[in-house]
Amino acid sequence: MIGLIDYGTDTQAELDELSFQADLSLQRLKPRLEQVWEQYSTSDERQKIFETRLREHWRPLFAQLHELYSGRYDFFYHLEQVLLTCALAFAQRSEDLCEIDRHRVIEPDWFQSENVVGGALYVDLFSDNLSRLREHVGYFKDLGLTYLHLMPLFAVRPGNNDGGYAISNYRTIAPSLGTVEDLKLLADDLREAGISLVLDFVFNHTSDDHEWAQRAQAGQREYQEFYYTFADRSVPEQYERNLREIFPTVRRGNFTWHDGMGRWVWTTFNSFQWDLNYSNPAVFRAMLDEMLFIANLGVDFLRLDAVAFIWKQMGTSCENLPQAHLVIRAFNRLVRLAAPALVFKSEAIVHPDEVVKYIDKNECQVSYNPTLMALLWESLATRRTDLLVRTLSRRFSLPDGTSWVNYLRCHDDIGWTFDDDDAASIGINAYDHRNFLNAFYSGQFEGSFARGVPFQHNHETGDMRISGTMASLAGLERAIEQEDEEGKELAIRRMMLLHGVTLSIGGIPLLYMGEEWGMLNDYSFTTDPAKAGDSRWIHRPRMKWEYLEELDDESGRDSIRRRIFRSLQSMIAIRKRTLAFAGQEMKLFPTGNHHLLGYVRSNEASNVVVVANFTEHAQVLDANRLRTAGLGRFFKNLLNDVEYGTAEPVLLQPYELLWLKRI
Repeated sequence: MIGLIDYGTDTQAELDELSFQADLSLQRLKPRLEQVWEQYSTSDERQKIFETRLREHWRPLFAQLHELYSGRYDFFYHLEQVLLTCALAFAQRSEDLCEIDRHRVIEPDWFQSENVVGGALYVDLFSDNLSRLREHVGYFKDLGLTYLHLMPLFAVRPGNNDGGYAISNYRTIAPSLGTVEDLKLLADDLREAGISLVLDFVFNHTSDDHEWAQRAQAGQREYQEFYYTFADRSVPEQYERNLREIFPTVRRGNFTWHDGMGRWVWTTFNSFQWDLNYSNPAVFRAMLDEMLFIANLGVDFLRLDAVAFIWKQMGTSCENLPQAHLVIRAFNRLVRLAAPALVFKSEAIVHPDEVVKYIDKNECQVSYNPTLMALLWESLATRRTDLLVRTLSRRFSLPDGTSWVNYLRCHDDIGWTFDDDDAASIGINAYDHRNFLNAFYSGQFEGSFARGVPFQHNHETGDMRISGTMASLAGLERAIEQEDEEGKELAIRRMMLLHGVTLSIGGIPLLYMGEEWGMLNDYSFTTDPAKAGDSRWIHRPRMKWEYLEELDDESGRDSIRRRIFRSLQSMIAIRKRTLAFAGQEMKLFPTGNHHLLGYVRSNEASNVVVVANFTEHAQVLDANRLRTAGLGRFFKNLLNDVEYGTAEPVLLQPYELLWLKRI
């Protein structure tokens, strides 16, 4: 019953009244469920499963929808439509997926296993299309992946579509990539190989050529209310007083004038991406329908895009509002009814204190960890772990039943999302430090090894983010250009150090495909008019399948690409047989050295001490600190079988990583 009082109900009388309304509403709606069961010849066993789930989730769900929409004249109608949408999706769900549902209801923490290792890719850049991607399932399995995130692949508007995030149709695959049937076949292949499928659900907006937007443009008021549209600038200007600009170098303000409709439209990101109006329950119901359609294709995780922006309220920043969380929680409850195997992943690139608020087993069970990503790069630039340690000590722990997704690079840019107060507490001026990091990773700081490029550089405010592949940011591009053998070695060590941290620190490690080969920046994007204005395409290179020939070519045993691939493949295999790396719990220990990061991973009787050197110089760890952290006197490094005793200090070579198990 706790779920009923999370939002707004604070007395027992209110709780009792809400429970009464929930029960009475369900009693009135049940005859409509019978019609669904009859229409799809749903077995008695399936009906009982759905009814059992309803008993568990209905009251909290009703409370959430009541909080959001009870002020609407048509609340009960939409309540009915939401329930029927859920029942229809359940009735249409395949038996194979229902079997997975049953297992994951019993084992809800399945995604916290040490066996879960992820990869992310654009289908066209990696395999041309979905059919070809099916041919590469063996490649993912050989590398050790058990989680595969396909970047947006649904139909998008022509021309600029924000890298696939301007969706024209949630039920049609982009023609160049294949069909929905191709996606279902791929999902089946991945499932058979033990690989979970992850897709994006573009949650905050649609493209301006989506059917709903087209109907709005045609003057249908019902669909104009699917978005935020205004006849003049008076209301938008009131909102603008508290809104930030997401892409200020591309366009100013958050509203776009539409000539054909003769109205202003709320467009947070790009002028062709129209923000959905979740205060309208018809939008909630319509997006639920799209979500469950995607779930029934065989998807295991849905990445909820731009979750921080989905609710608007005058006088606020319209980011991270309580109603945004409530909307996601209501969707979560409905998924528990129709497709409980599905896991939500939040994409909230906001202040660290706000990121963690989306993470809960009743909201988003997993979340990107942008702060860890940013601070691992920060530690490489500064050669110090002070800010990383400070942040991990305060912001890494999560609620039970949830997990971070830890990544080093992704399709997006790097923003320096650390907390200013955390920085100040260790004597760092946050504004100056971000300027330093931008200069360092764009190669403009003397002595920098990085070859990143600016993204969305605002010359008025100095704000900037960084684009670039992992290898180019870690110094490999520069070293190859300068034919610097020592630089190449250090760059590879930096890369493996970072991989080793994300594979061991707790949560789901995620590779952006291409990292396994150390692929460099791709500057050819500048020749494509649809991409030239977006520097993020520099770190979205096309896969080169000829690289695989190097793996079995003995003459190429010293190949940089071969070394990176094999080292990463080995590290993944070691993670997957180390029980200590399951789950989320991680305990820092003081290394006594500002250049070292140290933590302990424990699970049941398995314990591993991890130590990482973030400098190009050898560093010493006091042996007594290792002894007390690992509760032992002798240890073996799982990565190379070297043994260490605690009778003398432990020496870490430049950028060395140790996974130490007590022997």
